[in-house]
Amino acid sequence: MCSPVQPQKQPLLQLCLVMSVVWMTTFSSSSATVSNITCHPWRRFQLNEMYRPGDVVFGGLFEVHFLTVFPDLSFTSEPEQPRCERLDPAGFQFAQTMAFAIEEINRDPSLLPNITLGYHLNDVCVNLAVAFRAAMAQVSGTDSIFSDLGCTGQPPVIGIIGDPTSTQSIAISRVLSLFRVPLVSYYATCSCLSNRREFPSFFRTIPSDAFQVKAMIQILQRFQWTWVGLIVSDDDYGLYAARAFHEEMSQFGCAAFHMVLPRDNSRAEVRHIVATILRSTARVIVVFSTPSYLLPLADELIVQQVKGRQWIASEAWTTSPAFHTSQLLPFLGGTLGIAIRRGEIPALREFLLHLRPNSRPDNNMISLFWEKMFDCQFQQQGKGNDSPTCTGQENLETADAVYSDVSNLRAAYNVYKAVYALAHALHNLLSCEQGKGPFVGNTCAELHTLQPWQVLYYLERVNFTTHYGDRVSFDVNGDAQAIYDVLNWQAAPDGTIQPVTVGTYDEAIPGTDKLTLDNDRIFWNFKSNTPPRSVCSEPCPPGTRRTTKKGEPVCCFDCLPCADGEISNTTDSSECYRCPPDFWSNEARDSCEPKPVEFLSFEEPLGVCLTVTSLLGVCVCLAVLSVFARHRSTPVVRANNSELSFLLLLALALCFLCAVLFIGQPQQWTCQLRHVVFGLAFALCISCILVKTIVVVMAFRATLPDNNVMRWFGAAQQRGTVVVFTAVQASICVVWLTTAPPTPYRNTHYQNSRIIWECTMGSVVGFGSVFSYIGLLAAVCFLLAFLARKLPDTFNEAKFITFSMLIFCAVWISFVPAYVSSPGKYTVAVEIFAILASSFGLLVAIFVPKLYIILLYPEKNTKKAMMGRPTSKK
Repeated sequence: MCSPVQPQKQPLLQLCLVMSVVWMTTFSSSSATVSNITCHPWRRFQLNEMYRPGDVVFGGLFEVHFLTVFPDLSFTSEPEQPRCERLDPAGFQFAQTMAFAIEEINRDPSLLPNITLGYHLNDVCVNLAVAFRAAMAQVSGTDSIFSDLGCTGQPPVIGIIGDPTSTQSIAISRVLSLFRVPLVSYYATCSCLSNRREFPSFFRTIPSDAFQVKAMIQILQRFQWTWVGLIVSDDDYGLYAARAFHEEMSQFGCAAFHMVLPRDNSRAEVRHIVATILRSTARVIVVFSTPSYLLPLADELIVQQVKGRQWIASEAWTTSPAFHTSQLLPFLGGTLGIAIRRGEIPALREFLLHLRPNSRPDNNMISLFWEKMFDCQFQQQGKGNDSPTCTGQENLETADAVYSDVSNLRAAYNVYKAVYALAHALHNLLSCEQGKGPFVGNTCAELHTLQPWQVLYYLERVNFTTHYGDRVSFDVNGDAQAIYDVLNWQAAPDGTIQPVTVGTYDEAIPGTDKLTLDNDRIFWNFKSNTPPRSVCSEPCPPGTRRTTKKGEPVCCFDCLPCADGEISNTTDSSECYRCPPDFWSNEARDSCEPKPVEFLSFEEPLGVCLTVTSLLGVCVCLAVLSVFARHRSTPVVRANNSELSFLLLLALALCFLCAVLFIGQPQQWTCQLRHVVFGLAFALCISCILVKTIVVVMAFRATLPDNNVMRWFGAAQQRGTVVVFTAVQASICVVWLTTAPPTPYRNTHYQNSRIIWECTMGSVVGFGSVFSYIGLLAAVCFLLAFLARKLPDTFNEAKFITFSMLIFCAVWISFVPAYVSSPGKYTVAVEIFAILASSFGLLVAIFVPKLYIILLYPEKNTKKAMMGRPTSKK
């Protein structure tokens, strides 16, 4: 093969020259000159073709037949040429559409004036070997004699429309790219063909599968189908689409299974695929396949009665009439498919119906089509007479409607646009003004020296609008603008499947959502006539988080409730979020609410009870004080040091009142005042009791002969002693308040779900010193009273003081573990209870016996009764 090359491409020029030298050496005589050298091909491929001569010829590759039959290889004789069988009327319509477009351009005075376009079309029979032979024959030429060994002049074709399949386009484009011959496909969608480094001369008028996958993903997202099955054909179209689908799907959902349709239509493998479909929980199945791969699976669906699945079809089989049968309606009805944008070519049908066969061998494709359509044969040598003879005047309107149906032009419209893209590139090339050209030295191309690489330059920049208003241009990857129709397979009046347009996908729409769907027009092939659910696990509601199952895809997960203090306020949240410090999760774990503030309040029942009890204690103290004041001259009151008793009652009233300071929200002043009042009140109280105890002991000692101790411990000394003991406690409190005073504190550590208002001790040493001092006074008082409890006296107060100190110490010793273990506001309640209990213990133990005599037995409240001694029992 000797193809014209770009002058700058030195390696290709060398290749062409080497081939010329080889041919000259092989086929020329020793006496012939180069100008007289001619080459004859040894053999020619038997290709179905259509040909029309012209000033410039466009090539075309079309699938006019479904099947290629190869002869058996015996290796004992020359093998026969492969033959094509099973006519595809739609494929022949595509070829005729190219012929129509060229005829229309030739009649257009504004496009390529004074230039006649021709075409050379071949049938590729859905086979790579046949397609490759046809492409090489077109770029090399099919003449029986070749004499231009200098590779000058126009090439046989300036560009090729086709091939419709991705696998064949990949193979053909790799070779054509070496010589910069444009290949414009109307149906090859593999995203791999967008690689300009590998396929620099490949273009297409159909969007890449990368856009088709995006359109499918948006359909899945629209109906929230995150768990889908994937079935692909075992070719470049299916395998590359599967790779792109997995990449896009991983950001949204998961593939429940991934099956590959067998190349050889193996029944066992097809049954395995169907078994996988039935076993899977996925209710949505995406299929990237050509019709030839998918037909065996469709047949098996009928055999095994596979229903209840939502099928998503790729553009390769969405509009294929092979699936639009009544038998498949119960199984594939409701299918949503991506389809090429539908177009209008009004004059095409008339052109198709005016087709007539002729006897030219380079137009045998028409003859084959005619024989298959009308089940007849032309009178040719070697043919039998079993079938009727074709007259060439048969009426195409009575033939297969697929050929003449132009109501749903999709792939054919892409053929139409591809032809016009080449024509506009050629028109722009020939309209170049000399001196302003894009090539070396600002030169322009000439018709008689036209080269494919020159057309390629203009094809990359083509931008025009068809007669029917569609914009045609190519991006940097040679891809067309991505726009699809979304079809829904519905029941036609005759019981077959009818694709109905229910939406569009337009890549030109700004934003991320480029899908438009009319949900009311979609037919769902389910009893509920509603979209199915297809998820591996139901979405996790707010308040829970997703956790993956071991060994399962990420779409299969469990929903775990958020922990305390954490929330998730969105569906399918992957993690829970911790609430701010002053907030806590609600019961549903879907929102943060302010933490409840807890402290012992005056409004709550416990606070009310403690307040009432405290005030009751004050009232009792005042009542006792009033009784003692009224009977202050009686022996019982005078005998028990009335002045210290009055002071003790005031101290006890102050103890009861200090309990009220512990109730309510802690403030700076209440935190400091409560502990100071507590320390001073109890220090004063115990000091009074201690002095009373000392007086009792000294009074007994004073009755001994020559003992004048009471003279040195009179009323003034007693008052001074109480003041000194209390002043020591006051000093401790002053040091505590000046160094590290108690302060209010919002405790969020003890209970995370709430804020506990409490007073911190500030200085533990200060707090311990106050309590230790009171304990020291109480211990000394208890010891003295215990030693003096059996002194011989008619009314010995020491035993009552002993009992009161016993109660006091027991209460405060029990207080320590209860205080430490009580939660929240109950810590303060325990402290208040200890204050009230110890205060009531002192009040009852010391003053109730006196009140008993004063109020109930006044006859004992006399000097005689007080001075009398009880009789000893023998």
